[in-house]
Amino acid sequence: MKFSGMKKMLSAAFVAVVLTSAMPGDGVLTKNGSQVVINTTTIASDIKGYNGPTPLKIYISNNKIEKIEALPNEETPKYFFRVKKELLGKWNGMAVSKAAKANVDGVTGATISSDCVKQTVARGLEYYKKHK
Repeated sequence: MKFSGMKKMLSAAFVAVVLTSAMPGDGVLTKNGSQVVINTTTIASDIKGYNGPTPLKIYISNNKIEKIEALPNEETPKYFFRVKKELLGKWNGMAVSKAAKANVDGVTGATISSDCVKQTVARGLEYYKKHK
């Protein structure tokens, strides 16, 4: 097989993977009893912070957010530490419907990272509402 044919096959395979990557059962939404965990790695990869995406895990029980946890990312550690400390807990205890509409203040000095996290949370909660 020529290289160009192989390239087309790989491109088609990549498109198939991308199109199916946000389907239930792929690890985006996992359930453990009444707890649901949303992993935003694939569903919010287009939302960029200062140095790239900021994937999160959103833990939900009884339709309320338990906690939000940051996953590895490329943000500047000094600033992202403040985002984790000051921002991620602001949704704790909120009902999903309220949290999805919440206008949460970002962290001064880490505005781009904060905005990315807020958009990623919103995307994760949208996914949860559609697939729970």
